[in-house]
Amino acid sequence: MKLRAVVTAVGALATALIVTSPAQAASARGYDHKDPYQTGCGNSARTVRTGKINSQLDGKIGTVMLKYSYRCKTNWVEISTITAGYGSITVQNARGTVDTFQFKKGNGGRHWGNMVNGNNICAWGSASVKWGSGQGGQRGSGGTGQACK
Repeated sequence: MKLRAVVTAVGALATALIVTSPAQAASARGYDHKDPYQTGCGNSARTVRTGKINSQLDGKIGTVMLKYSYRCKTNWVEISTITAGYGSITVQNARGTVDTFQFKKGNGGRHWGNMVNGNNICAWGSASVKWGSGQGGQRGSGGTGQACK
């Protein structure tokens, strides 16, 4: 009886490992260029790298965070910056998949871009923020280091 239970458990584990690896890789690619919160991937996210968004005149104006979803095997970038800021958020993986998302001012300065496949692939991200207008307009930028999952 005990041997049968062990063999069944080992067989189930081996089957799960074989079935999930290719499926996870395929499903991670299926999330490319999609919103992490509309897909539910944001619910299992962790910040894996952070960086500063800096302006030459104002110093640090925000934080850029590289996120990773363990459930979806994807990466994306979120930022926290000044409410009046607008600009772009970019995430890229080592296979050359890039997604750049344009954000508008508001939302309390919290913004995020779309996802790219992060299943066994290194990724990194960056953000560019603008505020003000005309000659007095300001700019800031920053990025994260590379993270590999």
